[in-house]
Amino acid sequence: MTVLLLEDEYPAAERLQRLLQQAAPEAQVAAVLDSVTGAVQWLSSNPAPDLILSDIQLADGLSLEIFDQLLVRSPVIFTTAYDAYAIRAFKANSVDYLLKPVKLAELQAALTKLREWRAAPAAAPASGAAIDSAHRLERLLDALPHPDRQYKTRFLVRSGEQLLPLPVAQVAWFQSRHETTTLATTDNRRFVVDYTLEQLESLLDPTQFFRLNRQFIAQLPAVQRLHPHFNGKLLLDLQPAPSEEVLVSREKAAAVKSWLEG
Repeated sequence: MTVLLLEDEYPAAERLQRLLQQAAPEAQVAAVLDSVTGAVQWLSSNPAPDLILSDIQLADGLSLEIFDQLLVRSPVIFTTAYDAYAIRAFKANSVDYLLKPVKLAELQAALTKLREWRAAPAAAPASGAAIDSAHRLERLLDALPHPDRQYKTRFLVRSGEQLLPLPVAQVAWFQSRHETTTLATTDNRRFVVDYTLEQLESLLDPTQFFRLNRQFIAQLPAVQRLHPHFNGKLLLDLQPAPSEEVLVSREKAAAVKSWLEG
């Protein structure tokens, strides 16, 4: 069994290789890569491995981006410290999803599941079943308390030729437009960041940030006023003001009000 290992932390990569040797002595690690770019290049020029063992956060982005760029047929076991990525992970050929630090017994169980799928292909989930499984997992994660979850506390933003650490407290809102995400600060500075709104939803504290619509995520203090709009929608005033209206759908209006009330 050939394994492609994607991990951007050297100690974690070494530990996974040791666990893999114990869990599956027959496994051969074809390559150890630390970036999305490197993984895409390797997968484009080498035979598909029997298994991809991948952290979600790599040196240059999320490993899930690999599956947006390539048709990857290899099964994947994801590892990460952030369970909020589980929903997207389960839609990307995922055999299992292991939280760090990975335990030997959990890796052995995931490899057993992989062997069972290969022995009985009909037992492997179809895409529709995988999506349904993801929906069930999403509901489960939403219902669970996460007192130990670590949310993002700062962003590294580019200003001219410099990179500046920007505390999350200085963020007013994020806007997605023309496949570009812009961060607006409380003092009305604007920076382009390398995250989608979907990624940011997983990285930001939901008590402080809310996905208002398909284009905006706002931090609580940025919402100044709510105005009733037609068909039960809400029109929001954000500070600083974006260049276009911020509308909340009728279906989401109650959730926004609940969030603002705490």
